Amino acid sequence: MACEAFRINPVSRMATRERQALHDEDMTEPIRREFNPWRLCVAPMMDWTDRHCRYLHRLLSRRTRLYTEMVSTGALLHGDVPRHLRFNAEEHPLALQLGGNEPADLAACAKLGEQWGYDEINLNCGCPSERVQRGAFGACLMAEPRGVAEGVKAMRDAVAIDVTVKHRIGIDRTESYEFVRDFVGTVAEAGCRTFIVHARNAWLQGLSPKENRELPPLRYEFVHRLKRDFPTLSIVLNGGLRTDEQIEQQLAFVDGVMIGREAYHDPWRLSQWDAVFFGAEPLVGDRDEVEARMVDYMQRMAGEGVPWSHVARHMLGLRNGLPGARRWRQVWSDHRLKGQPPVLVSRAAAGSRLSVEV
Repeated sequence: MACEAFRINPVSRMATRERQALHDEDMTEPIRREFNPWRLCVAPMMDWTDRHCRYLHRLLSRRTRLYTEMVSTGALLHGDVPRHLRFNAEEHPLALQLGGNEPADLAACAKLGEQWGYDEINLNCGCPSERVQRGAFGACLMAEPRGVAEGVKAMRDAVAIDVTVKHRIGIDRTESYEFVRDFVGTVAEAGCRTFIVHARNAWLQGLSPKENRELPPLRYEFVHRLKRDFPTLSIVLNGGLRTDEQIEQQLAFVDGVMIGREAYHDPWRLSQWDAVFFGAEPLVGDRDEVEARMVDYMQRMAGEGVPWSHVARHMLGLRNGLPGARRWRQVWSDHRLKGQPPVLVSRAAAGSRLSVEV
């Protein structure tokens, strides 16, 4: 169905009910919100947010919500389930992101996720890659909101944990707020209560996935309007946020924010988020403590046959901006050291870093 068909739709029944519920409340006092479970999240990122990356992030923040890489329903139904779903107990709260379009398949995979212990199932309606489009899921699903609603309902019927949706504000060059409003309204009627909104359009033709993260303009105002139109839904904003100040600004308009590449490339930032955004004590004191705990984890993973280099690649940004960081990264990235125990590599990296600092 063409995207234009949704432009002329009236405001959905869901949006009308949401606004009426707001007016029915006692409006003599400001509405007081508890911290939303999605107040701060790290985005699902292909080839990056695997279980080793998430273990590092959890060392830095107890409260930030973490997401897996997208896992297709086909990979789970016909592939190696433990390889795709295995995670560390320390990673909670943790969401499994699924890619797929068949309600029965989504329900079966959501059930697997629940059985493996995930806290949330998230449906990907935002990825614009050609490979994902060939599978008829990702961002192209936004053109069929009722199909998405059917998938959400099937998953909600199958599991007791939260089912959420991550999506864009539009597809191709359709730049109408009504399009994303009606998408959210339709899917919300199936019981979805949390929407993670990448505040850019997804261009399905002519742009690479990298360009799709950078070229379509950001329209935060669309996400803010969603929160106003659907006040009892959890609306989480994703896209373009780089600083804690920007995060704080957006939290005045939405329930939560999701950070992607900035969290990956500069993971130490997560160490302050519990204190800054949740009013909790920081988990760690310094980067040396984090590196030591990652070395212990690498040794543990060696017992499962995982080379330490598969883990270490995720912490290469840990010392960004500090003297000696480049030399430290070079040691941890040195392929000639792969046969050495990680504790010895850590000592060599420290020596290299300290020689620059002195």
